[in-house]
Amino acid sequence: YVRFHLISPLIQQSAENIVLFDTFVNILSHNLGEPAYEADVAQLEYKLVAGEHGLVIRVKGFNHKLPLLFQLIIDYLSDFTFTPAVFEMITEQLKKTYFNILIKPETLAKDVRLLILEHGRWSMIDKYQTLMNGLSIESLASFVKAFKSQLFVEGLVQGNFTS
Repeated sequence: YVRFHLISPLIQQSAENIVLFDTFVNILSHNLGEPAYEADVAQLEYKLVAGEHGLVIRVKGFNHKLPLLFQLIIDYLSDFTFTPAVFEMITEQLKKTYFNILIKPETLAKDVRLLILEHGRWSMIDKYQTLMNGLSIESLASFVKAFKSQLFVEGLVQGNFTS
């Protein structure tokens, strides 16, 4: 079991940064779908989660091939590319996801409660409005470059691994 948290102070600076980060993580997951398929068949699991403060990479499975899967994820992260078609598809999916959160009273109430309790939190309405106003491909590219330049990493490795 390997878990790394890539933390960046850049994410919480604005609602636009949060939306760009969500877009980035979703495109990264999309890009990994085909190359990581063989790992899935070999019973290796991975998950990319857009946390509040950064990207969480979780990998688990048999230890002899786990580093290869982790390296694949890191390679795709470091050489992040996307097409305009994928960008459009992911932003449309995010619009639907944000809207579905907004129309459910219990999730909206949770968001409002956390907005009141947490300093510097951006509401789901802010994120949805930012996405509806439109994002540019250039803004995503510059965000990803800035994100990768301001990272702090925390990691946990459990299991049959040497130091």
